[in-house]
Amino acid sequence: MRTAHRVEKVRAAEAELMARLPDGALMARAAAGLAAACADLLGRVYGARVVLLVGSGDNGGDTLWAGARLARRGAAVHAVLLAPDRAHAAGLAAFQAAGGRVADDPFAVLSGADLVLDGITGIGGTGGLRPAAVPVARAARGSGAVVVAVDLPSGVEADSGEVRGEALRADATVTFGTDKPGLLIDPAREHAGTVRLVDIGLGPHLPSVPDVESLQHPDVAVLLPEPSGESDKYRRGVVGVAAGSARYPGAAVLTVAGALRGGAGAVRYVGPEGAAVVARFPEALVHAGPPVKAGRVQAWVVGPGLGDDEDTVGQVLASDVPVLVDADGLRLLDPDAVRARTAPTLLTPHAGEAAALLGRDRAEVEAGRLDAVRELSARYGATVLLKGSTTLIAAPDPRLPVRADPMGTPWLATAGSGDVLSGLAGSLLAAGLPPLDAASCAAYLHGLAARRAAAVSTPITSYEVADALGAAWRDIRTPD
Repeated sequence: MRTAHRVEKVRAAEAELMARLPDGALMARAAAGLAAACADLLGRVYGARVVLLVGSGDNGGDTLWAGARLARRGAAVHAVLLAPDRAHAAGLAAFQAAGGRVADDPFAVLSGADLVLDGITGIGGTGGLRPAAVPVARAARGSGAVVVAVDLPSGVEADSGEVRGEALRADATVTFGTDKPGLLIDPAREHAGTVRLVDIGLGPHLPSVPDVESLQHPDVAVLLPEPSGESDKYRRGVVGVAAGSARYPGAAVLTVAGALRGGAGAVRYVGPEGAAVVARFPEALVHAGPPVKAGRVQAWVVGPGLGDDEDTVGQVLASDVPVLVDADGLRLLDPDAVRARTAPTLLTPHAGEAAALLGRDRAEVEAGRLDAVRELSARYGATVLLKGSTTLIAAPDPRLPVRADPMGTPWLATAGSGDVLSGLAGSLLAAGLPPLDAASCAAYLHGLAARRAAAVSTPITSYEVADALGAAWRDIRTPD
């Protein structure tokens, strides 16, 4: 599992650790890891042309010390000092003693660089790049060199993943001690490139509960339900699906498709499209409705393609089992009914739906995804899965970390993919997973299935994503 901590917690951990170490030892650890990562990217250090973009403070110091190490290994290293009067004094002295040179013309050295180290701003930077740094950052990006960000790409927000101005796009980021939330969350994540974490000994000094976490294959494998010898279809859980309408019959089929791959023992479809569902999935149980007369379920999915059927949404929310609300169900949602529920609720909006629920602009939600998912969860007292380029899942308990899904792919931007995800997550709820785990595992499997489908042929359809879920499940259960 990847874990990320906010800047204030990283700073506190650094202070605790530095109090136990000789002066400069922590920066030396960071610089050593940074230089090693750069050497790996270069392949051959001797004779390589390296340019350092050096801002003020410790981030610039890390960059200068790493540059000194590369210079001692035979690289031609030039430093562009963006704040000469505030450059890290010890780092600059070490850099020059190792044979590094301060550039007179930043654009001349950048034009011939093999690798550029972005040490303009560190994790404390806010508000995008300062105007004086913008031309240099653009030249670095346009140079053709490999751009490596030091701890975090300059211009992005470490704690939120927001980009509030111009920021440098890196090919790789070398971060120290722990991931920062912005490295896991778009739009900042897309500026980071490949992220490499260097252990500098912060672990024992960081809080045990991170601010953001990202599941990986072994984490999902532990959470996925697995039948036992005593299992039958009812013990494994029955998920009810209230979806689809004459206008959107495909939503019913796709939601059921996702639900059948989610680990529950049976799927009970309730609504007007039972014939279409059974034609594709004869194993599904169907009922014309209403939900209160459909039979016992262990969780409900309501909303995909539902139209304006407020009664169905209200009946499902009045049930005493976990409920997932998506699509039209979100538009018809009664906030008081959600807050009054004693069983868990999972909301799965995309950015536009989240914006409507929050009374914000969609662009505001997309720019500040972490803030939006936390506010939605707190406002509704529900677990919220905010779909998008980075899917985020927040539980109503603010002490729990937000989960960032690492498996998303742009190929999921296709009609009906959200219906498949809803069915999958609802089935995991019925199988007994808590909402945070059900949503996290569903998002992970959904993305992995889309990647598998896209590896066969592109573009892909939502039904192909559903069809690949079984293979994705096997990938996680039986990794190579």
